[in-house]
Amino acid sequence: MQWLEIAVTTPDEWVEAVSNMFIELGTGGVAIEDPALFSLYLQGPQDEVALDPLSLPREPVVKAYLPVDENLDARLAALKERLAAVIGEGTFNINTKQIREEDWAGSWKAYYKPVCVGRKLVVKPAWEEYRALPGQVVIEMDPGMAFGCGTHPSTRLCLSLLEDVLAGGEVVVDVGTGSGILAIAAALLGARRVVAVDNDPVAVAAARQNVEQNRVQDLVEVVCGDLLAGMEGPVDVVVANIVADVIIRLALQARKILKPAGLFIASGIIRGREQDVAGALHSHGFEIIDRRCSGEWHALLARGGCRP
Repeated sequence: MQWLEIAVTTPDEWVEAVSNMFIELGTGGVAIEDPALFSLYLQGPQDEVALDPLSLPREPVVKAYLPVDENLDARLAALKERLAAVIGEGTFNINTKQIREEDWAGSWKAYYKPVCVGRKLVVKPAWEEYRALPGQVVIEMDPGMAFGCGTHPSTRLCLSLLEDVLAGGEVVVDVGTGSGILAIAAALLGARRVVAVDNDPVAVAAARQNVEQNRVQDLVEVVCGDLLAGMEGPVDVVVANIVADVIIRLALQARKILKPAGLFIASGIIRGREQDVAGALHSHGFEIIDRRCSGEWHALLARGGCRP
């Protein structure tokens, strides 16, 4: 299948706005190439670094992918019009190129290595060998055309929070599951039932494949849907690694399906928006009980839920 890669280069302050535009366009998710994060990565052990410093962007690049079909021209025109209206001409640069699905998936393999997260989680690409140490929980992933492979700080923040809050036996909902990594982690950490939802059929297919790869298909149900619409509770934990504006819209839905004192893990929040998200959570009866950050990215752990 042919896909159009759309890469928007923009200053830091517009990264979230561009990400929201992609999501509203129906891309299902975004990949953000952040020069600051690449700089930290390049400071790691040289035998683990597989990036050419000269090829890295000087400003953030927000990427997403659209299928090459009869709707592509209209969707691309709508994106360009929205970018010009919201950000302004001259503030961004947009580049596109057609790629095959197998080429896109293969490009990950140059730098996607096993990643240790928290005390015991390890995220391993399916094509890499890894010998687990005693007590480690290994998640095997092939992101395909979906997003979420354990390397992005917002994903790692979610994984570390899941590791801390899951004691076993919980019901968990993963909103915007992407590759399914958080849903799989929840199952491997002891959740008795996990629902993983995404509005992108490509992500749903990738998540189902990864669920089977990790042999948790009896615990994880992957569904195509719009956030928590139609979802029934009560559940113990809702986790969402999306963007601030979507989390704000999601807060009331999450409160309604959570048990009293249920937990909401919200990540994908870029610096400067954490107070907006915290305010929305407070307004819907949540109490912020933990805040974590990694570079520009923030995650919030909130307690609350629909009272009986």
